[in-house]
Amino acid sequence: MAEPTTLKAAITERAMAIGFDQIGFAAADFGPDPGHGLDQFLADGFHGDMAWMVEKAHWRRHPQALWPEAKSVIMLAMNYGPDFDPLPRLDDTDRAVISVYAQGKDYHDIIKKRLKTLARWLAETHQAGVKVFVDTAPVMEKPLAVQAGLGWQGKHTNMVSRSFGSWVFLGSIFTTLDLDHDDKEIDHCGRCRNCLDACPTKAFPKPYRLDARRCISYLTIEHKGPIPHEFRKPMGNRIYGCDDCLAVCPWNKFAATARESAFHARDELVGPLLKNLVTMDDAAFRNFFAGSPIKRIGRDRFIRNVLIAVGNSGDPTLATSVEALLADSAAVVRAMAVWALHELAPDRSHALRSKHAGPEQDADVQAEWARLGPT
Repeated sequence: MAEPTTLKAAITERAMAIGFDQIGFAAADFGPDPGHGLDQFLADGFHGDMAWMVEKAHWRRHPQALWPEAKSVIMLAMNYGPDFDPLPRLDDTDRAVISVYAQGKDYHDIIKKRLKTLARWLAETHQAGVKVFVDTAPVMEKPLAVQAGLGWQGKHTNMVSRSFGSWVFLGSIFTTLDLDHDDKEIDHCGRCRNCLDACPTKAFPKPYRLDARRCISYLTIEHKGPIPHEFRKPMGNRIYGCDDCLAVCPWNKFAATARESAFHARDELVGPLLKNLVTMDDAAFRNFFAGSPIKRIGRDRFIRNVLIAVGNSGDPTLATSVEALLADSAAVVRAMAVWALHELAPDRSHALRSKHAGPEQDADVQAEWARLGPT
């Protein structure tokens, strides 16, 4: 068995050769603090519809609860920095804004493949027990990354790297190897509150605390029902995720464009026209977003999000496409179509009310019609 320091150097060299941009090492037993923060988050109800966070909290609280044999955690990061500022696109009301991370290929597939390559090498060369995780597993990647020295959780609760700013994906390898751990990164936010002030829906009740129920990323990706009324206008043209709190971070002055070409934005996902998105059926949606993380929310939730952006566009020429969706098979689409049509053409929405607001409609759809007031 190699000496721990020598072994860490070998793992680091291998990881960089595979294509990772950062690596750090943490002990699998790192104390109770991250679990305490999770418990408070859940107790406050900030997780919203994400029931799986409650169901798997006992695993998420601590690495060794997930795998008792683990002695060390190897934390790895990949930079997905864009070559453009995403914020000016929020002014293009005829186009949709998709979060930077989702404009390229699905990072889960790319990172997991590389994690498995590194883990296989560890198992073969050092007889190590290994398990790999991306963010679909009950692992608290961000606290682990802090413990491993990769960065710190900013006031927006996201990771910030001194090397890459806000734009990093994380993955982890749990291992039975007893490796020297790296020093924990300290918080470098200081008095800055750019991220807190930038949030369009005021999702941060205080620094370092996120109420996911108010977060546009949660609302457009995790939330399954109609978008709550108070958040529709603030959403603007954001149809999948939100980069506002990330993009305003001063540490992005050190950010670099992703060297992994798979994370570069697909041209057709940079400001796609709303008029082309709102007419998508399921087949067109699946074809257009093949290989993209956007595909996982399904066509109905996607069109729900697009309808919010359409309603905020101020473009009455889109009303015809919206009207067609009043008869869509998905209730969540019909509900948002009611709102969007009223925003674009209120007289038209009132004229169609008797046809589309019958008692056979889902309760959410009826609620949207009722919100319009008397005819």
